[in-house]
Amino acid sequence: MKIDQNLYAKYSSGEIDQAVAFLSYKDAVELPKMESDVYPTLYVFRHGQTEDNANFVFSGWHDSPLTEKGREQAKILAEKLKNKKIKMLFSSPLIRAVDTMKIAMSLNDNAKELDITTDKRIMERNYGDYVGKSKLELQLEDPEMAQKVRRSFDYVPPNGESLKMVCMRVSDFCDTVLPLMKKYNVNVAVSCHGNSIRGFRRYFEKLSDEETATIETPLAQDYAAYIVNDF
Repeated sequence: MKIDQNLYAKYSSGEIDQAVAFLSYKDAVELPKMESDVYPTLYVFRHGQTEDNANFVFSGWHDSPLTEKGREQAKILAEKLKNKKIKMLFSSPLIRAVDTMKIAMSLNDNAKELDITTDKRIMERNYGDYVGKSKLELQLEDPEMAQKVRRSFDYVPPNGESLKMVCMRVSDFCDTVLPLMKKYNVNVAVSCHGNSIRGFRRYFEKLSDEETATIETPLAQDYAAYIVNDF
């Protein structure tokens, strides 16, 4: 992690350490897994750590690559998914999601040679004017605004989109793909992002606005699984 040394001229080490701890992924829990041998299953996971993640930078649609740690996280995911009978692959077009999918399927004989279909509807949230800016600096300068930008359901940053808007496009993706899964009885894997996976969890788990905005998902390493039957 690279911390702008100029911040130490404005804030104490304790304040910076506290902000770093607050921004770290400490509340992520194991993802729900509802799988079936009869009905098709949707496997959804988040990309591994990127350079922007490591440095607390708003990525949004910026194409930040995986770090070595991120690639190792995706390898953990590959071990967990290697025996799943996956027949279709969807990914956000951003390179961090595509590369995570490639690694995650690398041990799966059913899926490692499959083409990856990219879909903009499952891209990360567009943070607009905040893209490329420091989450750490914003957290130190204005914690309330940082919380509003990062964990509000309705707030639209300048030239960006709200989490609500992300959930709407993810819902549209599901409404397109789930009928195909049912029609052809195929399992599907999806590689996406911290905010787009919130859209999937809201869709399947019927989360409230607040739950959707505040739920945390680990970087790669784990997956959510949903049975596609009644949708």
